[in-house]
Amino acid sequence: MATSIRLSRGGSKKRPYYRIVVADSRAPRDGKFIERIGSYNPVLPKGDEKRIILDVERAKHWVAAGAQPTDRVARFLDAAGVKERIVRNNPNKAVPGQKAKDRAEDRATKLAEAEEARIAAEEAAKAPAEAPAEEAPAVEEAPAVEEAPAEEAAAEQAEG
Repeated sequence: MATSIRLSRGGSKKRPYYRIVVADSRAPRDGKFIERIGSYNPVLPKGDEKRIILDVERAKHWVAAGAQPTDRVARFLDAAGVKERIVRNNPNKAVPGQKAKDRAEDRATKLAEAEEARIAAEEAAKAPAEAPAEEAPAVEEAPAVEEAPAEEAAAEQAEG
C-alpha cells in the first residue's frame, strides 16, 4: 500500500481549513485516512503559531515508513526539520506565454503607428503657417485635405 502525507480540506465555502493526514494514495482527497498528524489554517496570518500544527514525531515515523508528502506538506515538513525538501527552480515561470507576447507586439505596433500619425499631423499644422503670403489661397485648400487624415488618426488613437 502506497501512503502519502497530504492535506484534507475542511471548513466552509471560502474559509478553508486543512487536516494534515496520512492516507492511502488511492483514497479520495477528503475521504478515509489512516492518521491525522496535524492541521493547517491558511486564513490565519503567516506569523501565527496556530497556522500550522504538526505532530513532528508522528511525521518522522511516517516519513521513515516510506510515506510520500505532497509538495505543500513537504514545505511544512522542511520548516519543521522533519524532511529536507529539494528546492526546485523554474526560470521560465515568469516568462509570458506566446499569446501575451503577440498581444504586446500588436500593442507596440499600434502605438508606433499612432505616434507617427500624431507627428505627421503636427508637421502638417506647422507647414501652412510657414507658407508665403502670396500662395495663401492654395495653402488653405491643402490643410483641409491634410487635416482629415490627422483627425482620423486622432480618433483611432483615442479608440486604441
